[in-house]
Amino acid sequence: MVRFEVVREGPAGGRTGLLHTPHGTVETPAFMPVGTRASVKGLPPFLLEEAGARIVLCNTFHLALRPGSALIREVGGLHRFMGWRGPILTDSGGFQVFSLASLRQVTEEGIAFRSPVDGSPLFLGPERAVAIQEELGVDIAMVLDVLVPGGASWEETEAAVSRTARWAARCREAAAPSTALFGIVQGGAYRDLRERSARDLRALDFPGYAAGGFSVGEKKEAFREVAAFTAGLLPEDRPRYLMGVGTPLDLVEAVSWGYDLFDCVLPTRNARNGSLFTSRGVVAIKNAEHVRDERPLDPECPCWACRNVSRAYLNHLFRSGDPTGLVLHTLHNVTFYLRLMDRIRKGVETGGLEGLHAEMRRLYGRDLDGPA
Repeated sequence: MVRFEVVREGPAGGRTGLLHTPHGTVETPAFMPVGTRASVKGLPPFLLEEAGARIVLCNTFHLALRPGSALIREVGGLHRFMGWRGPILTDSGGFQVFSLASLRQVTEEGIAFRSPVDGSPLFLGPERAVAIQEELGVDIAMVLDVLVPGGASWEETEAAVSRTARWAARCREAAAPSTALFGIVQGGAYRDLRERSARDLRALDFPGYAAGGFSVGEKKEAFREVAAFTAGLLPEDRPRYLMGVGTPLDLVEAVSWGYDLFDCVLPTRNARNGSLFTSRGVVAIKNAEHVRDERPLDPECPCWACRNVSRAYLNHLFRSGDPTGLVLHTLHNVTFYLRLMDRIRKGVETGGLEGLHAEMRRLYGRDLDGPA
């Protein structure tokens, strides 16, 4: 079973805690590297552990398409399948189906869509979303929710909030007593709908709660305002998960609002684009200025790349298209994010979040939606 305990409330905001799962205990606030298809691209599990990862996120939708949850169950479950010893959280697939746009049709029963793999007709309803995650054998599962794009009308968002609540109840009913199923609060940019969604989900008494519906095209300031507001709607004694967030600055701010769990593709995606996070800001390793640069990427980073090779070598790997570069760049970016979470936890305990916030604002104050 999954159990959460708050360890300390920070004097300047935020909190630290312990998330106990069948596959180990995670110190929170925690960042979950994204292993969508049972793999964090470029990093085998032993390198994930070296980077400091204690929990990873995988995706129900993609694993259900290929190789299939039944096959994964047959070979011993997702942990054994991917060789990961720590906890796993799975997103239910609502965001991925949302992104299919014209390939999907949402009804009260669920979501009918065509497989992006082979075009075959498929259906994902609340009960099936839970069943897939239980077949995978994960530590934390998510309910199937309904997303709307940023800027959606109140009426469209209200309909999504109402259906999300009904689907959440169906997921709760379908889940085995041993399944740690988290609810997802929706509501777009509308405070009254966020309040309603949180109230509906709290009535279902989930062991954890997520704030969803972000990173779907909303403006940055709207995200900050609504995400901070939503945190205060979630139970204090349960883990609070802000889905799909974010930049280094986002993480510091979101912890101060009261969130405990985070995931984002930014460190891995940007690594593939040659955009690397460092203690001095973003380094675009592909740039010509690094062709003869003998310095380490980041002298403050303990990852293998920073301890052993130069910027010139990393530049060479990127320009050559060598997959070794993908591994080293991803190892570094994930290490940066997980070390940042260490600093955030210490900042919560000591009241140092304000200083860390100022540092991240100086280094990463602009949006980082793509390569630098």
